Amino acid sequence: MSDNWFTHLNILEKRLYQLIIARLNGDRIESQGYQKNIIELVKKGIGGFILFGGEKDKVRRFIHHIQSISKIPLFIASDIEHGVGQQIINTTMFPCQMAFAAAIDKGSPEDVTILRDALKAIANEAIDCGINMPLTPVLDVDQMPDNPIICTRAFSDKPQVVAWFGSEYIKAIEDAGLLSCTKHFPGHGNTSIDSHISLPIITKTKEDLLSADIMPFMQAIKDGVSSIMVGHLSIPSIDRKPASLSKKVITDLLRKELGFEGLILTDALMMSALKDAGDVPVECVNAGVDILLHPADADDTVSKLVSAIEAGKVKEKQIDTAMSHIAKAKEKLLPRLKEFDSRLPAPGSQGLITPGTKNFLSRFLTCL
Repeated sequence: MSDNWFTHLNILEKRLYQLIIARLNGDRIESQGYQKNIIELVKKGIGGFILFGGEKDKVRRFIHHIQSISKIPLFIASDIEHGVGQQIINTTMFPCQMAFAAAIDKGSPEDVTILRDALKAIANEAIDCGINMPLTPVLDVDQMPDNPIICTRAFSDKPQVVAWFGSEYIKAIEDAGLLSCTKHFPGHGNTSIDSHISLPIITKTKEDLLSADIMPFMQAIKDGVSSIMVGHLSIPSIDRKPASLSKKVITDLLRKELGFEGLILTDALMMSALKDAGDVPVECVNAGVDILLHPADADDTVSKLVSAIEAGKVKEKQIDTAMSHIAKAKEKLLPRLKEFDSRLPAPGSQGLITPGTKNFLSRFLTCL
């Protein structure tokens, strides 16, 4: 089935576009010019989009449209760590991950049921908007009190707690027929630097990383997580290169040592942590990355990769491997895509939030 999708991708550029998830601004989709640009990327073979903003019904209609004209299913990713309300108007904003962990007693069956109801509601609202790749859960272990970017996005400063809640998120997302994505491998919790601004340097030994920061990711792999996002972090004990460009981190550690066979994404490539990193797309692909997330310019990224392949700096075999991982991930989405309309509530429906979820939200608010 997946082979049939790619039979028409005999042009190198179209194959390379499949490696890219580009930005989609939901609050701009009513602009004819902006729609034209997005549709052009779809026709070129773009792998998918990362969604930011917009109004629920407008976003859903536009995503349905671009999915219908794409020859290959599109990844529709979004940072919805707080639920879809973090991005989309007229959807539900849920508490941050640390609040979930504080409010839920994992030893209480009643609490666990409430948590699972809440996660099911988040997954349902993602489906309702056309999001098929929630970029969650965050599995960073929050070990630095002045961490400016992870902080309450993390479940806890205890690896075991992070791993337990991460498992619940992953199971809920995967059971809903979506692709879960843990982040930011191999761990962004032990730094006081925001990688949106500069490159953090993690001074831990590899052994310390494996016992704490990486442990939740190891559990996620056991739980069947579909994808893992690699952070822009330098870890000199493994490699001085940013992890997202490091073959030692991505191929040797994540693929070979930890045995991860799913999809590997970079963190957003437009972040300033990589401003001095050189030929970023080429290095990412050579390191073993499958998906280049949110580059500043998708067309320019493809041009750089074409030039690198023609110059012998990137082997087409590396592209073939990435395409194989992409095909397997998109195949997992087929049941969800086929049943999309019949399984969704009507536009504007309020039936996605269960009584259990309302109970959880009420309890959370009373704790503030």
